[in-house]
Amino acid sequence: MMAAGNDRLKLLPLGGLGEIGKNMMVIEYRGSIVVVDTGLMFPTPEMLGIDLVLPDFEYLRDRADDIEAIVLTHGHEDHVGALPYVLREIGFPKVIYGGMLTVGMVRSKLDEHKLGAAPLTELPAGQKVNAGPFELELVHLSHSIPDMRGVIVGTDLGKIFMTGDYKFDQTPVDGRPADVARLAALGDEGLLLLCGDSTNADRPGVSPSESSVGPALYETFSRCKGRIIVTSFASNIHRVQQVIDAAARLDRKVALVGRSMRKNFNIASNLGMANAPDGMLIQPREIEDYPDERVVVISTGSQGEPFSALRRMANNDHRDVELHSGDTVVFSATPVPGNERAVNETIDRIYELGATVITPKDAPIHASGHGYREEIKMMLNLTRPKYVMPVHGDFQRIRLHSELAESVGVPSENIFRNHNGRALLVGPDGAELSDETAGGVIYVDGVELSDPNDATLRDRRTISEDGIVIVVATIAGDDGEVVSDPEMIARGVPGLEDDDELVDELHDLIEDSLERAAEAKVRETDLIQQDLHDAVAGFIYKRLKRRPMVVPVVVEV
Repeated sequence: MMAAGNDRLKLLPLGGLGEIGKNMMVIEYRGSIVVVDTGLMFPTPEMLGIDLVLPDFEYLRDRADDIEAIVLTHGHEDHVGALPYVLREIGFPKVIYGGMLTVGMVRSKLDEHKLGAAPLTELPAGQKVNAGPFELELVHLSHSIPDMRGVIVGTDLGKIFMTGDYKFDQTPVDGRPADVARLAALGDEGLLLLCGDSTNADRPGVSPSESSVGPALYETFSRCKGRIIVTSFASNIHRVQQVIDAAARLDRKVALVGRSMRKNFNIASNLGMANAPDGMLIQPREIEDYPDERVVVISTGSQGEPFSALRRMANNDHRDVELHSGDTVVFSATPVPGNERAVNETIDRIYELGATVITPKDAPIHASGHGYREEIKMMLNLTRPKYVMPVHGDFQRIRLHSELAESVGVPSENIFRNHNGRALLVGPDGAELSDETAGGVIYVDGVELSDPNDATLRDRRTISEDGIVIVVATIAGDDGEVVSDPEMIARGVPGLEDDDELVDELHDLIEDSLERAAEAKVRETDLIQQDLHDAVAGFIYKRLKRRPMVVPVVVEV
């Protein structure tokens, strides 16, 4: 029989399990809460009109006073992007911790959302702080962004280690490898639970060092005769730095294009984590002032994002950069799962404009920021956890991570393959997955948060696939007779708009439906509208095998 209630640790993943994105973990003990990361995910193509996808943090709405701290592992959007929305909805916690660069990037983000008063606090790696019944400590790890931090959450039941994103890069660009000594010490102290990154659990061996990308970029650049446009994640400061270093060796000017690219570089530069030689950086509007062979452009848009700088270039819609023959576009990134189509479309448009494209398939110009299988095993062997709950991955990779844990000696009954919204309960007498569920997603549509169960997305999908038909009828209030000819507006219905005969038949059908309602003395407009909807929808499906959205409007006069 397990201990109950406040005697157990509760870990509730609100995002990041069964998916790549919107990482968010709630850790609860003795009525107090620590939240690790508040990430978002970008919408898939079928999420029409949706801008962002957030974890459903409804669980925290009534628990704001219980949140001792929010701890951020690093500045990537899938770990911090939801923070403004969380703070706007539940209020400020007592404190928000992160590394120096993370705090700098998040502060800029919160200022844009008019949340600048949030209690952001830099917590140096190795320094321990108390937060209610928790002791918090950040551990320096390597990733594709500086200041990556794993999070140790200590309680009197034991310690939890949230790895965040990591790799064991022995030659990192900033010369600061992961703090292996602290990880080993954590294992010696006795680690209760490890929640580890599963992103590359399917890739054998060890990930290439980020520093190996720099020589490959230089070699690639040296073969290019015209302009070079490099696209990567705006937050990959190490990659941006290596592009600048390669450009400097070839005496090329560099223009940072894309708002997030410029902002992140400026933040990193001000913190001493990035630099460029004096006079090397130019404004995007100055690109045309230099010969093509003297210019490197570093741009956002490596994932084919619709409004990114590179996508606008590919569509001939960028105010400063117009792609042309002789340009070389270098994709120093791989598509995030789900973005492949958008990336391929962007590449095809670039080829259509006459430019050349180089991807990681052509040259070793990208290195993952996530450790491969041998690095996951190294993390497990260093920390030697009693329990393991793989996170940050789809279900396939979570399973593979679980198998790796078992291979290094973690008993299978101590490994928990979980999903969003299901709590792991850990007590002095064991651990188990709860039957409680509290998961889901929140959509950001413009600036508003919306319920995914709303019919809005379904309606958008219907309109995008089969179009819409609007029927407007005016009837007399006393006898229900038609006052004027009904109007029908059809948009996006294949086979209807250009078929006059079919349109005439539909008009006759609408009139017949209204006449039947008048004869039957039906006066309720909602009933008349329902009859119109069923008649029109049924006719269109029978004749065209389409299901457009049918919107009947009946007005009484």
